[in-house]
Amino acid sequence: MNLEAAKQVFYEESEELLAAMEAALLAVETSSGTQRAEHLNAMFRAAHTIKGSAGLFDLGEMVAFTHRCESLLDRLRENELALTADLIELLFACRDHMSAMLAAVHDKRAMPYSAALEAQLDAYLNQPADSSALPPARRPEAQVERQGSGEHGVASDYWHISLRFGPDVLRNGMDPISFVRYLGSLGRIVYITTLYDALPEPDQMDAESCYLGLEIQFAAAAHVDKLAIENVFDFIRDDSNVRILPPHAHIADYVRLIKEMPEGASRLGEILVRGGALTPLELDEVLGIQREQAEAGEHRQLGELLVEERLAPPQAVEAALDKQREQVAHKTREHRAVRVDAARLDGLIDLVGELVIAGAASQLFAKQIGNATLLESLSSLSELVERIRDEALSLRMVPVGDIFSRFPRVVRDAARELGKDIQLELAGEDTELDKSMVDKLGDPLLHLVRNAIDHGIESSELRRQRGKADYGTVWLNAYHESGSVVIEVGDDGGGMQRERIRVRAIERGLLGADEVIGDQALLQMVFEPGFSTADNVTSLSGRGVGMDVVKRNIEAMKGNIEIESMPGEGTVVRLRMPLTLAIIDGFQVALGKSTFVIPLDMVLECLDLPADTVAANRHYLNLRGEVLPFLNLRQLFEVGGIAPQRQAVVVVQYGSHRAGLVVDRLEGELQAVIKPLGQLFRGVKGLAGSTILGSGAVALILDVPDLIQRAAIDEQRRLAVSSQQEAKRLSLREENTR
Repeated sequence: MNLEAAKQVFYEESEELLAAMEAALLAVETSSGTQRAEHLNAMFRAAHTIKGSAGLFDLGEMVAFTHRCESLLDRLRENELALTADLIELLFACRDHMSAMLAAVHDKRAMPYSAALEAQLDAYLNQPADSSALPPARRPEAQVERQGSGEHGVASDYWHISLRFGPDVLRNGMDPISFVRYLGSLGRIVYITTLYDALPEPDQMDAESCYLGLEIQFAAAAHVDKLAIENVFDFIRDDSNVRILPPHAHIADYVRLIKEMPEGASRLGEILVRGGALTPLELDEVLGIQREQAEAGEHRQLGELLVEERLAPPQAVEAALDKQREQVAHKTREHRAVRVDAARLDGLIDLVGELVIAGAASQLFAKQIGNATLLESLSSLSELVERIRDEALSLRMVPVGDIFSRFPRVVRDAARELGKDIQLELAGEDTELDKSMVDKLGDPLLHLVRNAIDHGIESSELRRQRGKADYGTVWLNAYHESGSVVIEVGDDGGGMQRERIRVRAIERGLLGADEVIGDQALLQMVFEPGFSTADNVTSLSGRGVGMDVVKRNIEAMKGNIEIESMPGEGTVVRLRMPLTLAIIDGFQVALGKSTFVIPLDMVLECLDLPADTVAANRHYLNLRGEVLPFLNLRQLFEVGGIAPQRQAVVVVQYGSHRAGLVVDRLEGELQAVIKPLGQLFRGVKGLAGSTILGSGAVALILDVPDLIQRAAIDEQRRLAVSSQQEAKRLSLREENTR
């Protein structure tokens, strides 16, 4: 792994550690006793790991600041300081500063510095009740009692680490000594032997190659296990040879743990990993050696290789073999996660898309030549392509919990700033959505949550007057519905005041004084640029800036927004998002010589357009007693030519809304690879994208949510006009009868 790749891994892992640190901080506020101690330990481990990794890349400012945070957390763990509200605020500020430092590293900017934060840390670290020195096992700098190059024995109370740096370590920008320093931060280095046996003759030496080897005796701190030691060498593990043997005392612990292990694993490697005698990376390594030897015709037992490669002590292997014999009937499989660059996933999806298009072209050709055998073969191939497509798309799906986890901190800070008592409820965190959309949903959700806190939730006093609980509730929920993912941002506050929205819309010229408008259309006015009903501007909202950006961002991802609000009860904003923006199952229809595609998961049924509906020039159908508005797509898109005598209606649904789309012909299902529209079509309403058919022709993908909304608005407008005409007619009749 070269230096840049290692830094990227450091950045990603540190982000995860900071997220875990924030979650532990939030939990510390409401916990006590053993639970609080566990959360403090988790925060300490996160800070310690970030500090150690930062040291590997010579990030001195980050190491120094994180070490001070670590020292403060250590005093809290040792009960030398009381965990007050002010101290919790300081820890949040420290966590945010570490995040800012990490961002500076990623963006290659100068490290931020906060004198005020440093002063606050000094005040707590220098309180007289505490000695500033940390316990020896947690000292940040490596302590070396003795160093040499002679023979040595394996001390029974120490870990033994055998380290052979790969030749490319220096070339990749790594400093071998930095790993020794990092190891020292986990405990005490008792003895180091430097090995020079890999050094070549002087005339054969390469100045950029590393020939260093180390044998290390190490006394670990109480909380350090084998995995923690292995993680020290994570960035050079692929290029170097690292062997870690535990103290004799640990071997006895491993044997006991393995013997007491509950039923579950039946494979030798899994038993050793669960018992702590072997790490997952070490297991992968020895399995690779076993496979290579098997390919060469040499079949070796796993236990034999583990002992030979010095990856596990013989006593632990023997105990695991005994356990394996007891658990033959129980087999499990260990799940491993692999980090994959998002760009590589996007490339895979693009290739699958091209495969779908090529498959459609092949099927069309087979139908034209009428070869039944070829058609059958291509049908099987099409099924496999569909399965590959689904698997490839699933790789891009991530749980929305990844963004939901940001909001406990947001709600906490905003509630404190406004002096409100608010709790956050999360549901549906496991609901999955395309990663590209999850990344873009953070800002819109942040604005909606802040709006709910600021304008939705009332003060505790006002809530008591209205017979509500003192604390308000804001919730985030996600679920699947009609082939889409719905994300709700709700609150149990005062609800939206429709009359104020109407007055402000009239003031801004968005609505006529006598204009009739539906409830949903009225509520949607809040998404107009600069629109706000707030009397006071706060640091969170009230300027009328942001809600229009929320809508624009959601619509850019082919989603839409619905609002449901009850006066005095609260408001729910629903974001409906497509599952993916890559490949969909579609339903192909035709208008004259043009072809269109409707997303299949939004199609309910198809039926003939009744002749009497056309003759009466009506824009709705009686569908089994239900009034169904419809749009004539030929008229909407101004398709030339004469409409056929027999047309079809495709009934579509998005959320709770239905409408009909009148088309000339139905042409069946297909897989559609979504392509973006060109600049010429971007302003055309009702179109979501394009796709390439098997024939090579281009078909346009219909934007069903927009079309349904248009049908509903047209129907409401016709009803409003009809009502006004009826009112005028009755008024004239009354005047005539006077």
